[in-house]
Amino acid sequence: MEDKKFVFVLTHSYERPDVVAGAMQLASNMKAFDIELDFFLMDDGVLIAKKGFAETLSELQKKDEFSPVHQLMKTLIEDFGVKFYVCASCVKHYGLDKAELVKTAEIKPGSFLGEMLLERQNVTF
Repeated sequence: MEDKKFVFVLTHSYERPDVVAGAMQLASNMKAFDIELDFFLMDDGVLIAKKGFAETLSELQKKDEFSPVHQLMKTLIEDFGVKFYVCASCVKHYGLDKAELVKTAEIKPGSFLGEMLLERQNVTF
C-alpha cells in the first residue's frame, strides 16, 4: 500500500456521539494498516479533547453499535499516537482555554488545517 495520509475532521460530540464513535472506529481500523492519520476538531467536536469528556460520550452512545468512545480514544492515543488538533477559534467558546486536554491534543489555527488538507486526504464527520 502506498503511503497515504489522512486528516479526520470531526465537528460533532455530545449531540451525535455515535458519529464520533464511528469516526474513531474507522480511524482505528485504518491505523492498523500503519498509515499517517490525525484528527482536527472543530465546532463542538473540540470538546473531545477535554480530559474525561470521552467517558461522557460513551454513556450517550447507542449500545452495541461501536466500541465506547473513551476506549477508542485510548487506543488511538496510547497505541497509535494519533494527534487531536483543536481549532484555536473554538477553544474559548467551549471553555477549553482553562481545561486540561488529552495527552496528544494541540491547539492549532484553521490555517494549520488548510496546510494539512494540501497534503492529506480529508474524511469529515
